[in-house]
Amino acid sequence: MAIFEGAGVALVTPFYADGTVNYDKLEELLEEQIAGGTDAVISCGTTGESSTMSHEEHLDVVRFTCQKVKGRIPVIAGTGSNSTSEAVHLSVEAQKAGADGLLLVTPYYNKATQKGLIAHYTEIAKAVTIPILLYHIPGRTGVTMTPETMVTLCRDVPNIVGIKEASGNFSAIAKIMHLADGCVDLYSGNDDQIVPLMSLGGKGVISVLSNVAPAQTHEICASYLRGDVKKSMEMQLEALPLIDALFCEVNPIPVKAALNLMGKEAGPLRLPLTEMEPGHQEILAKAMKNYGIL
Repeated sequence: MAIFEGAGVALVTPFYADGTVNYDKLEELLEEQIAGGTDAVISCGTTGESSTMSHEEHLDVVRFTCQKVKGRIPVIAGTGSNSTSEAVHLSVEAQKAGADGLLLVTPYYNKATQKGLIAHYTEIAKAVTIPILLYHIPGRTGVTMTPETMVTLCRDVPNIVGIKEASGNFSAIAKIMHLADGCVDLYSGNDDQIVPLMSLGGKGVISVLSNVAPAQTHEICASYLRGDVKKSMEMQLEALPLIDALFCEVNPIPVKAALNLMGKEAGPLRLPLTEMEPGHQEILAKAMKNYGIL
């Protein structure tokens, strides 16, 4: 059984002005997501600025998230690293904290071979018992995982169950699903490609858009899953201008700006990320107004 079907939110981590984690706001955001119909929460992924957190902060946020969600929806913890031993440590501790699953980005910078990727993921999977999603985003990591490697891992390692695919390469994605023969739970890592990816057998999306439009993102997936492809497609297309605005600067710069525009007090970003350029913020605000969320 899949960890979840539908829209999982890649949740931001709200900070105070001094850069420390704002746990009061984090709890508010979690409650709003659950109330909005979000199907899973992804804690400490890219959107959550995990790359600028210490291991202690990272695990504290995962623990807090699990405690507040209390099993109402699955919590998937981002625990990837370019160091296998660090990823093992984070993954083991996230399981202890109560996470329902793990999201493991390909090990960036090192540029492992396909053999190295298989060894890396297998080592992490041996250390835990909860299900694992691979996270393929070569534009950020500089590492391309082949369809054959992904399917080998999902087929041969019992608790590696699926993939968050953010390459945008639909020829490769189709090959994954051709080779998989049902052993891969596939999720879109790109909000502008939810419906196309679900048409190839995807289970849903791990979404940035859900931070600001949880009900709508949930419904894009829910409509597709209940067979109303036309409605799903129409909602996907309607959201495109907002999605474009949410990615006009590197994620999570725009989505934090959007939440702040909505009065959600997500706070600042941690360096090296900087606040959104004024011109881009105008584009974002216009898109939000046109979409009816501002």
